[in-house]
Amino acid sequence: MNNYQEFSDSAHQYLSDDGLELFYRDIGSINNKHVILCLPGLTRNSRDFETLASYLAMENRVICPDLRGRGFSEHDTNWQNYHPLTYANDIWALLNKLSINKVAIIGTSLGGLIAMVMASQDSSRLEGVVLNDVGPEIDPKGLERIKKYAGLLPPVDSWVQAAQQTKQVYGPWLKGLSDDQWLILARRSYRENSQNKPVLDMDENISTAIKKLGAQKGDPWQLFEALENIETLVLRGELSDILTDKILQKMLKTNPKLISAVIPDRGHVPLLDEETSLSAINKFIKRIKS
Repeated sequence: MNNYQEFSDSAHQYLSDDGLELFYRDIGSINNKHVILCLPGLTRNSRDFETLASYLAMENRVICPDLRGRGFSEHDTNWQNYHPLTYANDIWALLNKLSINKVAIIGTSLGGLIAMVMASQDSSRLEGVVLNDVGPEIDPKGLERIKKYAGLLPPVDSWVQAAQQTKQVYGPWLKGLSDDQWLILARRSYRENSQNKPVLDMDENISTAIKKLGAQKGDPWQLFEALENIETLVLRGELSDILTDKILQKMLKTNPKLISAVIPDRGHVPLLDEETSLSAINKFIKRIKS
């Protein structure tokens, strides 16, 4: 069995506190005391971690959930529940179900924000955090760009069109990918419907929640301060318009213990299969395990 098949065959389900049926993948030995939790981005799902999870599962237990409304997790009838606090509650419910007391979190974009929320709620349960191209501040230009396409892309009729659409959206931020790699990314973002046509693998109502982001209250820098006593690595895409160098430098000034790495030829977000990403994550995991 190859690593990708192991990832595909690792499917499980659990119930959220409010009764939604949620999905997660669990690979590696369940007896391994080192558990890594991979949290996906805003419109993404657990399939984004298939390469990284298979790599890390050789020496760790790796859990990759689909957030509510994405992938194989049930959609929420109330769009207002598409919120970091709700996602954090869902993840705690999963960890409690699995009797996991402590984890290291790798969070991509929204997943990193969820990690910060969880750190503010109970930092004692986090061994370490990897923030993949996300911080407590988002550059307004990047946010506006995401709002224009998240959940709003026109329908496609084939996987070729899905790959082309994926390249159109992410091409400026992911340099040097082959046509085969764009198709792989498309298959992580889309799923075939009953007419055998690829559709975005997310609830359309998430776009409504995204538009309301500006109305959310609270200071995200206070959430970031919750990482002060937690080993933290920040990965920044060299081309990112979400986590700019200016924001990263502010983060490093706020928390001098922060470790950072810049991923060449990547914007928002690094795919975590790049040599620079894997090297930085591998060193970080070894560090927190020592």
